[in-house]
Amino acid sequence: MYKNCIRPLLFIFDPEKIHHSTFFSIKVIFKIPGIASIFRKIYTVENKKLERNLFGLTFKNPIGLAAGFDKNAILYNELANFGFGFIEIGTVTPKAQEGNPKKRLFRLKADKAIINRMGFNNNGVLAAVKNLKKNKGKTIIGGNIGKNTATLPNNYTEDYLTCFKELHPFVDYFVLNISCPNVNSHAKLNDKDYLIELITVVQQENRKFKQQKPILLKIAPDLNTTQLDEIIELVAKTKIDGVIASNTSVHRENLKIKESELEKIGHGGLSGKPINNRSTEVIKYLAEKSNKAFPIIGVGGIHSAEDALEKINAGADLIQIFTGFIYEGPSLVKQINKAILAQV
Repeated sequence: MYKNCIRPLLFIFDPEKIHHSTFFSIKVIFKIPGIASIFRKIYTVENKKLERNLFGLTFKNPIGLAAGFDKNAILYNELANFGFGFIEIGTVTPKAQEGNPKKRLFRLKADKAIINRMGFNNNGVLAAVKNLKKNKGKTIIGGNIGKNTATLPNNYTEDYLTCFKELHPFVDYFVLNISCPNVNSHAKLNDKDYLIELITVVQQENRKFKQQKPILLKIAPDLNTTQLDEIIELVAKTKIDGVIASNTSVHRENLKIKESELEKIGHGGLSGKPINNRSTEVIKYLAEKSNKAFPIIGVGGIHSAEDALEKINAGADLIQIFTGFIYEGPSLVKQINKAILAQV
């Protein structure tokens, strides 16, 4: 029903506008008594064999919703009814910001992909905190944090710390987003020495809290083997809790969309089916080269249960979907969970 009826209707409209309209519609629908339980019955797979224990957390299943969908923690309570084992909000920055100029979100329908250059548009960390205070405890919540676009390099760390301290009581784990291609001045965030400094400072802040929260690093799919080796060394040195592989890509190889249309779209991060293989390669490399020394959350191009199983078999402990959720619909979560159970 979703792919034949709902998706064609949604895809008529501008992707960013329909995203906000869909949020509003879901909010309204879930105010109807009994709707939440109906959706849970349709989409949720309850089985102890799906549980995963990582970072001191128990995930009821290994399928999460990646950051970028519910940036401001507006819809996580409703989205939890679609069967997710965890939901990651953000990317959140200290101050509210508009992000990059519109139009900045583009569908590549033939490729089952999206190009975005949103630029960390969000309402700021305090708005996210306000919304997270309404958490009904249905699922694990991750907090994806970043820096404001206008922040000078000398103050990057302070931006991450601000978000970390404000969100700490309200999320179950953190993600340091250092790999988004849609914000400026990321050269410093690709420097290994600075990343060690950033992680160390955040970890020191974490130890000030009675209950410490897991901290993960989100990396790009475009890293070469030398850079991936540096990530492995960085994890070993800092003892950060894990890695999310991977973010969106700046590469444009083997797309079906016409080159002329691609040029009109311009720069941005590519997500969806075209980055599936590369994301899996990164996961496999990190897992094998490190001898599975740290947990990996696999994300990138998961549009089917088979895609998800490939990520898990490559070394991912958990997976996240985003573009696949948009193209394939909410039943994708159930399909993946059923496929995982079939392998047990």
